[in-house]
Amino acid sequence: MAKLTKAQREWRPGMPKKRRSTKVMFASTVLLLEAFVVLFGTLAVFGLRRNEFPPVLIFSVGIALFLVFVFTCAVLSKPWGVGLGWILQLVLILSGIVEPTMYVVGLLFAISWWYGIRTGIRIDREAARREREQAAWEAAHPGGPGPGPAPETGAQNP
Repeated sequence: MAKLTKAQREWRPGMPKKRRSTKVMFASTVLLLEAFVVLFGTLAVFGLRRNEFPPVLIFSVGIALFLVFVFTCAVLSKPWGVGLGWILQLVLILSGIVEPTMYVVGLLFAISWWYGIRTGIRIDREAARREREQAAWEAAHPGGPGPGPAPETGAQNP
């Protein structure tokens, strides 16, 4: 039998589901897309500049950078994770030194990163406010069905 995770071991019936951070989801999406851009950019640099740089150097730097982007997705919930993401945005922009097209690609991804972080923070803040309001309403109305109309329980026959 598979080993249960900590969250699975601590779960009890009726426990509310822990909210995932929208900021982390948006940032992870951008970073994973960037990781694939780095991977394909590595292949482009290999094809275009293999006479200027040794292939081993091209592939080792490209694959290492790919792995760092993927690793950063795993640490975004840590306080320093978003800072590492900003550093990676600069690295992607500066990769334009090797392939000039990457200046534009890196800048567009940096804008996407900024927008994802900003919007994710706003959505997380609104969700936390809604949860607090819902908890306050439930505390003021114990045993009630909740705000809004009561659901129909079945079809009525004439």
